Amino acid sequence: MPGALTEKLPSGLTFEMIHVEGGAFQMGGADEEAYYDEQPVHEVKLDSFYMARYPVVQALWAAIMDEDAATHTPDHHEHPVEMVSWEVAQSFIQKLNEITGRTYRLPTEAEWEYAARGGQKGNGYIYSGSNDLDEVGWYGRNSNGEEKAVGQKKPNELGLYGMSGNVLEWCQDRYSGSYYEACHKQGVVDNPQGPVAGAFRVLRGGSWYLEARKCRCAYRHYDPPGSHFTDMGFRLALSVQGA
Repeated sequence: MPGALTEKLPSGLTFEMIHVEGGAFQMGGADEEAYYDEQPVHEVKLDSFYMARYPVVQALWAAIMDEDAATHTPDHHEHPVEMVSWEVAQSFIQKLNEITGRTYRLPTEAEWEYAARGGQKGNGYIYSGSNDLDEVGWYGRNSNGEEKAVGQKKPNELGLYGMSGNVLEWCQDRYSGSYYEACHKQGVVDNPQGPVAGAFRVLRGGSWYLEARKCRCAYRHYDPPGSHFTDMGFRLALSVQGA
């Protein structure tokens, strides 16, 4: 089975992609805190893929977008980049792919949830890596009103950090509140890509600003693709074929 993939940029900066073995899982939320658009729970099958160990940090953002790293205070280089819209995340990814020759992308919503739940190694936790959010994430109650440097909390079963809390993470998919119902009617859904139309894009994972309920693995957030708020960032994904 493939291991982690380490990308080294011409600047010498590196980032790590974790191999996520494909498989089937039950997508959605059935607990008492579940929102309507997390239901019904339905079975999804996914091919193997890679997911970044951390969300994109400010140092990586500056290196790819050709911004002066001095505009980011040194002690924030390992903080997630924020105030990034879905549209601007696409521009970053395009430039990254031109540099690396790979086909990095945003994860699909299904890939994101599967990885957050620990993939085939998952233990059924409410949050990504624990039933105690304080162990794995920064959220409204413990963040002191700000995002934090990556890697300070425990990782999940796959070694992924910060998938509950810190910054919301854009997914590739369009959003629909009734999409899970449509998936459920299909039976098992292979590699779902989201609705074919819709004005909003999905974000996942909760943030330093939000309450614990919105940091659960199943929670779905959405905004227009041009939105950019102080708790919005993103994480890279990569298909095995594109590695």
